Order: sequence, then structure tokens, then C-alpha cells
Amino acid sequence: MKLADLRKLAIRRQFRIRFALRNGMECVVDEHGVARVPALKGVPDFDLEMELAPASEFVLEPAVSGKDSPKPRTVRRDGLAAMTSAAPSAHDDE
Repeated sequence: MKLADLRKLAIRRQFRIRFALRNGMECVVDEHGVARVPALKGVPDFDLEMELAPASEFVLEPAVSGKDSPKPRTVRRDGLAAMTSAAPSAHDDE
């Protein structure tokens, strides 16, 4: 599973996907597919793709919160990988 897979899933499902980095920070991939590290104050000394590799738990949050929106949920890596492989590719929409 690559960062591009998380970005596609976040866009298609309108999720925010959070995962912990090895340095204690957190990465958030938003519903627009933008990966951010909110606690980052300068130029990073790490590669998000490399930080994603050991991540084992992810938090999925609905991008739009409201009374009827689902609650954030924690998903293990294998469950998220299944979601990314089940998501249709861009060519399936054509």
C-alpha cells in the first residue's frame, strides 16, 4: 500500500485518514488527497512514503461531520489495504 492509494481512497470515500509517524507526529490525508503533518514546523527530515510502510493502524474520519455521519473508526493495515484494493480505479469510471 502506497501513499497514492491512501490519497485515492480518501478522495473517493470522503475520509480523513490519520496514521502515526515513527517520530511521534501524525500524518493526515484529507478528503482532497493532501497529506499533511500538522505538527511539522519546518522542512521535514523524513519521507512520508517511508513513514507509511511500518504504520499498522489508521483512523478513518468522515470528512463531513454531522448528526448522521459515522463516527471515526480505527482500521488495521490489512483492512485498509483491502479497502484500497476494492476501490475502483479511475478507468472504471469511464
